[in-house]
Amino acid sequence: MVSVTTVCVFCGSSTGRSPAYATVAAELGGAIARRGMTLVYGGGNVGLMGVVADAALGAGGRVVGVITEALVGVEIGHDRLTELKVVGSMHERKALMADLAEAVVALPGGFGTLEELFEIVTWGQLGYHTKPAVVLDVDGFYGPMFEQVERAVAEGFIRPEHAALLRRASTVEAVLAALDHPVPTPIPKWIDRGVVP
Repeated sequence: MVSVTTVCVFCGSSTGRSPAYATVAAELGGAIARRGMTLVYGGGNVGLMGVVADAALGAGGRVVGVITEALVGVEIGHDRLTELKVVGSMHERKALMADLAEAVVALPGGFGTLEELFEIVTWGQLGYHTKPAVVLDVDGFYGPMFEQVERAVAEGFIRPEHAALLRRASTVEAVLAALDHPVPTPIPKWIDRGVVP
């Protein structure tokens, strides 16, 4: 069993149309704090980002935000965090969030959330880390994404073992349970051995 102490949550800077998204974000933030884990996230106080951070803070948790100088005003940097780290670029933001966390969870979100999630999974595929990546699939939000991953596996672009790096859970309890299971030892990415990395 792995004892995860720091979790990075990727999620939207909007709350989305369904009230379920914010409800589950609050549940996740509170659960992370009550389990004694530190929450790392994008540093904003709007959308699901603000919801998950406020819930963790409300439960007495430690919350570290990472935001760029350009987004402090746009995403309105949260002013009640345990720590807010302001960096110069999105590349620095993502790298620092990844460095600070031992595991990653994705709630619903848009392009930024998807990009952050797939970058983490890609790094895991390449063997750069062995951090669990779990998608909290609220009301089937991520169903089409997983269908696309399955299509990529069927077409020979993703190994089944690498597809399994992207874990899926429908409840907060299932997410927390998945974080305690180590990621398998990386295997070579390239399906066609004639392709040089």
